[in-house]
Amino acid sequence: MALGALPEYPWDLMVPYRDRASSHRDGIVDLSIGSPIDPTPQLVRDALAAATDAHSYPTTTGTTALRRAIVDWFARRRGVEGLEADAVLPTIGSKELVALLPLFLGVGAGDAVVHPRAAYPTYEMGAIFAGAEAVASDDPAEWPPNTRLVWLNSPGNPDGRVLGAVELRGAVARARELGAIIVGDECYAELGWEDPWQDGAVPSVLDPAVTGGDPTGVLAIYSLSKQSNMAGYRAAFVGGDPELIARLTTARKHAGLMVPAPLQAAMAVALADDAHVQEQKARYRARRDLLRPALEDAGFRIDHSEAGLYLWATEGRDAWESIGRLADLGILAGPGHFYGPYFPQHVRLSLTATDERIRQAAARLRATAVR
Repeated sequence: MALGALPEYPWDLMVPYRDRASSHRDGIVDLSIGSPIDPTPQLVRDALAAATDAHSYPTTTGTTALRRAIVDWFARRRGVEGLEADAVLPTIGSKELVALLPLFLGVGAGDAVVHPRAAYPTYEMGAIFAGAEAVASDDPAEWPPNTRLVWLNSPGNPDGRVLGAVELRGAVARARELGAIIVGDECYAELGWEDPWQDGAVPSVLDPAVTGGDPTGVLAIYSLSKQSNMAGYRAAFVGGDPELIARLTTARKHAGLMVPAPLQAAMAVALADDAHVQEQKARYRARRDLLRPALEDAGFRIDHSEAGLYLWATEGRDAWESIGRLADLGILAGPGHFYGPYFPQHVRLSLTATDERIRQAAARLRATAVR
């Protein structure tokens, strides 16, 4: 089946709002895109520099050191014991993995790919690339009989929703009943803010309490972009069912999808160090503690947002009107329309701005406080 016409890239619609926000006398506060602005940790940069004599082709499967670091990280940070090196695979960031996973796993015409109702758009694009149908649903009972792949996203982008172990277990059970592969996109797992998630307790779909100790048909993906400020490195990985990992490895070998060797060295170092992750989390917490009450004072309600990199906010009117109001304050956010048709009155605001810019945004919002 040939790839048909693709939708326009939605962020192009933000250009006039960016122009409005940029005209503010004290400058724009860009909270629209979750692109890290804090420095990449020095130990990661040093590891990259030390590995630049990369004269040979890297391996698709990753170095022994990197695979061991991924396995150890799953056990230490996600409570997933027992993975072996053949159950993990590094990838060139997580977006290409999300986009290509249905295709590489044999999903195609006549199949359904389920994703959350409030969803990162690439889940749907991955279904389109594979010629499959994208189905938005948060209720496993609604998943159609032709479901071949299920995406979970916890903590969620854009809404910061966390799925507990009971919800994850129910989703895995339903996927297995349907004979579908289920994948947890867990890229924000280190950014839990509210109890019971704030102390690294966000559960993984690979947790034995979820899978019953059997990872068959289950995968989890993770990115170092947010926890380690490595978005520019394009550093991510997938782990879980060894048979599915083997299939992905073969497809990626044929496609030439290899993480560059210096980046593999940097990833291994980043995964072994928890201190810099906690330091970055503290930065985001401080920004969140300023921005959230300012939004509430300005008349916004914050929904979910108990974890992750964003605040999911609404003032009870169309998101484009809220985007316009914020742009007039010099604040750029993302409209809920970009994340599916179900949340047309929400906007997403990122915590990825400097402390000074977040303080500016909070001050501007407080100046419009609803009395």
